[in-house]
Amino acid sequence: MREVDAVIAQRLTSDVALINQIAGYIVHAGGKRMRPKLVLLFANALGFDKHERFEMAAVVEFIHTATLLHDDVVDESSLRRGKQTANALFGNAASVLVGDFLYSRAFQMMVSVNRMRVLEVLAEATNVIAEGEVLQLMNMHDPDVAVDRYLRVIRYKTAKLFEASARLGAVLAQSTPEIEEACAGYGRALGTAFQLIDDVLDYEGDPSALGKNVGDDLREGKPTLPLLIAMERCQPAERSLIRHAIEHGEVQGLSDIVKIVRSTGALEATREAARREAEHARECLNLLPPSIWREALLEFCARSVDRSF
Repeated sequence: MREVDAVIAQRLTSDVALINQIAGYIVHAGGKRMRPKLVLLFANALGFDKHERFEMAAVVEFIHTATLLHDDVVDESSLRRGKQTANALFGNAASVLVGDFLYSRAFQMMVSVNRMRVLEVLAEATNVIAEGEVLQLMNMHDPDVAVDRYLRVIRYKTAKLFEASARLGAVLAQSTPEIEEACAGYGRALGTAFQLIDDVLDYEGDPSALGKNVGDDLREGKPTLPLLIAMERCQPAERSLIRHAIEHGEVQGLSDIVKIVRSTGALEATREAARREAEHARECLNLLPPSIWREALLEFCARSVDRSF
């Protein structure tokens, strides 16, 4: 990861001072760096140890960072990872444009490895992520969103870049199509589990650990799985309260809604859905040879579910 950080610092450089300031602010604002780690772990697990793996790890981090910049503008967020969002500090216009810069810089870096398959994987992922953003926008303030439609947003918006990151390791190693699909399946399942737990933490997490405000999803009118399950299980009056909150993005009754979500077992049901995804991710690793890298990927499965931030 130190090598990846060095690539990030080198590739972020621009003659435009504001780009350096904003991009540097968000890239160095913390975060788990899960996606670049997946590129490195799968590349290493499959025997690829050339410098291109650091470049591709930086590429997926740039794409992820660009989506964060755009997300925070769309969601009107003011806090991420315990710090002010870039749009809160620098304004919406600057955040969107610097997000565009990061996307275009990522594509410049993709071309540098001169591998058509790399371009195919990342171009498709970037397109699907954009579709996921639009799907989520369509779901906002809609309490009648079906669970499968909610899960589709997760697969597109979050899990797709996890999938692409894992697949890239196999592509760099020139693995068989079977191995490549297993790696992609791991990333897709892990990313889904990761987002499901994020949705749980929005109702039970510690704001100081989360780095964001509890109830943000509800404030933004996002009908996440804990809310959808709670509405299926609760009493009519409680269902009306949740529906009204989703429709209007109101958090005045947040404490009551949190009690409903907890009392209906919706949080544990969502955690169980995440555990199933993590188990599927573990199964995908059966095709990889034993190594410390494979062990680290197995550890990711456990950590994706059993976390508090």
